[in-house]
Amino acid sequence: MTELTTATGGGMLSREEMDAARERLPILYVDVVPVRVDDQGTVIAVGLLLRVGEDGQIKRALVSGRVLYHERVRAALLRHMEKDLGPLALPRVPPAPQPFTVAEYFPTPGVTPFHDPRQHAVSLAYVVPVEGDCAPQQDALELTWFSPLEARDPAVLAELMNGQSTLLLQALAHLGV
Repeated sequence: MTELTTATGGGMLSREEMDAARERLPILYVDVVPVRVDDQGTVIAVGLLLRVGEDGQIKRALVSGRVLYHERVRAALLRHMEKDLGPLALPRVPPAPQPFTVAEYFPTPGVTPFHDPRQHAVSLAYVVPVEGDCAPQQDALELTWFSPLEARDPAVLAELMNGQSTLLLQALAHLGV
């Protein structure tokens, strides 16, 4: 019997292999709504990234990314939060994270509120408190903290890409804010 490891290096696909997989299989992702909470655990701020979209437009986005082969969901959450928010973000992912919803992204617009022109993807969506200093990394241009009321503003929601405004509203409803 071979030893199981949590290393994901062997799970990486070439661009061609990934494109072929995307044409045939739903791909598993995580979406994260980073939040700041006060001493009583009440959400006081919601973090939204600013990114350049596939179409070249600058849009707001949640922390998001693919779960790699042989990677635990918790590890994927931590990896994507560090990738987008920086190593000092200090996310507080519970030992056994439970999503607040599951989002299905389809390449065909209108099947669900979520759209990804590249693929059919299934995303587990989480709210994760962060306590440290966040600095956008890699393709994230900026991180802006909004109060829960500001995050509900139609102008802010309109800036989110691929139906993530629906996820944000679901997260806020899940939190009771």
